[in-house]
Amino acid sequence: MTPKQAERLKNKIMKIKHALADDKKRWGGFYDDSRGLRYLQPELYIKLDDYTGALSYFNWFQKNFPDDSCFAMFLFEWTLTLQKTKRIKQAETKALETFFSNTYLFDKFLQKEPIHHFKNQNSNWEQSSLDEYFHYSRDEKRFSEFTEWLEQFLSGEKFYRFANRFIEIQKQLETEPIGPKRNSLIEEQYSLPDKFENE
Repeated sequence: MTPKQAERLKNKIMKIKHALADDKKRWGGFYDDSRGLRYLQPELYIKLDDYTGALSYFNWFQKNFPDDSCFAMFLFEWTLTLQKTKRIKQAETKALETFFSNTYLFDKFLQKEPIHHFKNQNSNWEQSSLDEYFHYSRDEKRFSEFTEWLEQFLSGEKFYRFANRFIEIQKQLETEPIGPKRNSLIEEQYSLPDKFENE
């Protein structure tokens, strides 16, 4: 990357920051951000290899959007940033959240044939959206350390148990009618990342 290209990326980051600040001012101290600007900065920091800047941004994001469930690609960038800044325990938790959000994404990054764990109405969209919008790959040398860590984590017992339970719940929800049991399954599903966080 040339100095001029880096400067352009830094200018984009500043423009987004200013736009978000204006958005907050417009809504009386709250963010509306209907344009989704809050999801754009991590990619720019990663292109700059500025993981300290990305980490600061994610800390800001967590403080200002605590209830945002996030997109899978944004969660992937968060996982990458945490691993790159040696926050391994947090990276593991964020990796679980990433898989929870999109079961195909890690296979896409690692260039593996995706495993069709279950077939639901979101499956085709999840895959096609990755093909169109997800541009990270293990082929990039700067991600070699992250790739090694991710492969090790995905082959570990913690992820294996998490993924198996998540997939089991998804399969049950396909046929479980509305009622207490379905509600219980949904509640368990959404609590899975927290359940495995401290292991």
